[in-house]
Amino acid sequence: MNNLKTYAEITWCKGCGNFGIFTALRNAIPKLEEKGIKREDIVMTAGIGCHAKIFDYLNLSGLYSLHGREIATASGFKLSNPNLKVLTFSGDGSGLGEGLAHTLFAAKRNMDINMILHNNGVYALTTGQFSPLTQEGWKGPTTPKGSFEIPFNPISLLIEVGATFVARCYAGDINHLTETLIRGIEHEGFSFIEILQPAMPYHKWEEYRSEIEFLDKEPKTKEEALTVARNSHRFTLGVFHQASRQVYHKGLYEDHNPIINKLSRDARLDKIRKILGFK
Repeated sequence: MNNLKTYAEITWCKGCGNFGIFTALRNAIPKLEEKGIKREDIVMTAGIGCHAKIFDYLNLSGLYSLHGREIATASGFKLSNPNLKVLTFSGDGSGLGEGLAHTLFAAKRNMDINMILHNNGVYALTTGQFSPLTQEGWKGPTTPKGSFEIPFNPISLLIEVGATFVARCYAGDINHLTETLIRGIEHEGFSFIEILQPAMPYHKWEEYRSEIEFLDKEPKTKEEALTVARNSHRFTLGVFHQASRQVYHKGLYEDHNPIINKLSRDARLDKIRKILGFK
């Protein structure tokens, strides 16, 4: 597990929930390797924010993305080489704010990628602006009288648009988070895992610990999952939805792999000459 760390200095605030997510991933990847998923086939991307620092600390291949564009980058990875297991780290502001359209369309298409959403309910790195998941009434630098906006329900939203694995975890429960990450990464299709985690300047662990609860049982159908997601507590953990549906790259070009099965340079030039009418 230790060689999954890099030499980068970790600059998260002391006690940040991101440490729990980092630990769970470093637990999950060796277990995935035991199941036959090679580490060199796991790639990652991230947006911009506290969540994205994990890209610097986790010793996997990948590409840093722009704010809200991590899903687009992850989709490109998967379309170019379907053999890869693609992880994309996002924040509640990045993935459900600036990048909302990318997220919804990736889920709609059932892109075979794994979106790991670090939900601290605030734009933490930029000093506390309210986000699409900030709770109504929360008082912060941009909402001194309390936010009056109603936040998204990320679980029901992602189920509705077409994600085929949707779960919620908590950074303070490493075992549950590790096992859910393994299930989500193994799943073929769009995997969305929301992880509740406090940003220490704005939220404390005590706000979470007393409220955490688990699903009594996993819903069996999409309709049941939507009902449970809409009516459950926002601190309810578990796998809300798992289903099987054709993934996007197989609908697009079946079992073709553009990296492995690419044409030679001469063959590509020959096709271009024919298209342009050259002999």
